[in-house]
Amino acid sequence: MSDRPDELWRPTRESIRATRVAAFAGWVEQRRGLSFGDPTDYDLLWRWSVDHLDQFWGDLATWTGVLPDVPDDQVLADRSMPGAVWFPGTTVNYAEQVLRNGSDEHPALIVVAEDGDPVDVSWATLAGQVGAFAATLRRLGVQRGDRVAGYLPNVAEAVIAFLGAASIGAVWSSCAPDFGTRAVLDRFAQIEPTVLVAADGYRFNGKDYDRRDVVAELRASLPTVRTTIAVPRLFPEEVPDGALAWSEAVADEQQPEFAELPFDHPLWIVYSSGTTGLPKGIVHGHGGVVLEQRKAAELHMDVGVGDRFFWYASTAWIMWNIATSVLLSGATLIVYDGAPAHPSVDAQFALAARTAMTYLGTSAGYLTACEKAGIRPAELHDLSALRSIGSTGSPLPASAFHWVYDAVRPDVLLGSLSGGTDVATGFIGSSPLLPVTAGELQRPNLGVAAASWNEDGQPVVGELGELVITAPMPSMPLYFWNDPDGTRYREAYFEPWPRVWRHGDWLEITDRGTCIITGRSDSTLNRGGVRMGTADIYAAVESIPAVLDCVVLGVEQPDGGYWMPLFVQLAPGEELTDELIGTIRTAIREQASPRHVPDEIIAVPGVPHTRTGKRLEVPLKRLFQGVDPGKAVNAGAVDDASLVDHYIALARDRASS
Repeated sequence: MSDRPDELWRPTRESIRATRVAAFAGWVEQRRGLSFGDPTDYDLLWRWSVDHLDQFWGDLATWTGVLPDVPDDQVLADRSMPGAVWFPGTTVNYAEQVLRNGSDEHPALIVVAEDGDPVDVSWATLAGQVGAFAATLRRLGVQRGDRVAGYLPNVAEAVIAFLGAASIGAVWSSCAPDFGTRAVLDRFAQIEPTVLVAADGYRFNGKDYDRRDVVAELRASLPTVRTTIAVPRLFPEEVPDGALAWSEAVADEQQPEFAELPFDHPLWIVYSSGTTGLPKGIVHGHGGVVLEQRKAAELHMDVGVGDRFFWYASTAWIMWNIATSVLLSGATLIVYDGAPAHPSVDAQFALAARTAMTYLGTSAGYLTACEKAGIRPAELHDLSALRSIGSTGSPLPASAFHWVYDAVRPDVLLGSLSGGTDVATGFIGSSPLLPVTAGELQRPNLGVAAASWNEDGQPVVGELGELVITAPMPSMPLYFWNDPDGTRYREAYFEPWPRVWRHGDWLEITDRGTCIITGRSDSTLNRGGVRMGTADIYAAVESIPAVLDCVVLGVEQPDGGYWMPLFVQLAPGEELTDELIGTIRTAIREQASPRHVPDEIIAVPGVPHTRTGKRLEVPLKRLFQGVDPGKAVNAGAVDDASLVDHYIALARDRASS
């Protein structure tokens, strides 16, 4: 980079010493006779954490009280990737860890609906309802390892059901109710759930969405589901035939009984975007998630007891799982069910004021929308409690950094974060030990051996490369569902470099150690942080007779925007009328996701494919990001190279307009 970016915030010696990460570093210094500087030097701490994974993760497990003092040689018994073995012979139950750290002085949850006032849920009430739900699952015959699926908005019932399932060793999986039937079945049918916890609808942008028909289709199409537990959102007096009412499932409040589970017992199944077929079911373990989330909350976000934490998310996005996990650190979780900008674009800042929020987590898209709207939240709302803002989902542009420090708070710690559903945590993120510079992520996270590699597999600094992870992390997937020999798992992350995780992000590490993520190096659609594969879009569009072929792109823009065009090849004699555009949009909204309706639908003479029949998604995306056509597209690998010229012309026209 030619010019040093603006430094917008810098910690003081006093602020550093007051952090949880400094407390942890000081504890390690005394324990191991090390020195990380005074005040604590993040780069020294990070280097130790990745050079001595066994010491770092063992010390974190002891410091947090998650596990007793585990000898270094029993922390990481096998460093293979994939297949690392962490803390063999130990037991951890995620739900038990959640319910042991709360304080009676603070609520466990603050629950807010789009059209309602905040409601506090105490730790005692949360524990009682988790215990009741777990007892119901046992009564229904749910066994350790059985799957419990949630078709739910971001509501307290989702948190309770998840913790109840985890407490008995059942495996949780969730989808948001704005997903259409096919998209949900593509996920849930694979994992064969025994219990379905389903809402009758949801409210978004002031409008009610009735999902009773979808729930009925799911029940009919999931033969392994023995019981449906009905969560009322729109029709409180109605319980579907043969279903169990939520109120009955949690009526008998009691203290939970926690199953003793191996460190690597499956906790939840989350899903890849499904770019090249059905979404892959990614399985994470209790112990790995607990340690990763304690690290993320306490050492990176400086969040713990007394904090009020919020991240705008749906139950289909890994950020819901991550946000829920702040309960492990005793923080209060703010649970919000509604649209991100209703009734006005400043809605999330209004929520921060109403709840005395200390940590606001959101998307880059939301912050840039606020910036473009010209609002000044500090002049509209009392944000005196707000200490930190987190942003993820896509790269946060430098202008949005400046807007936050000008229009929100000059002393807030703004962290741009990058991670993945794949590991249920961050690779690169923020630290209260480091300054904030516009447009950059501060550093790789502790215990994360992140690097940028060129196409020859060599680490590079000061230039763009592939984000790779060269050493295991405890929250890497245990395995993919229905992938008995691990073939799909290895193909997803460990090609072209065996034993090295290739994540699919473009990363530049500057000579100052800061990081710049410039978007996905694959074709995943990533709108507002909610990832979806192109296959879901194609399944919806290709059901329309007027469309012969199509290709959809998710194009990250230099200004932080995200452009999602759908190119359609029409059947002979068809025209792209307003009526057909409406039909396509409706099909995507109802069958895939309303969050992934394209920005534009453009008629094209054809869709280029590789010679093995795959759409040319990544090369076409790179064209619209300004990459030279000769570097973006290998014409020799295209079935009809003449079609590419049309997209080159479209990209040039768009760039010049």
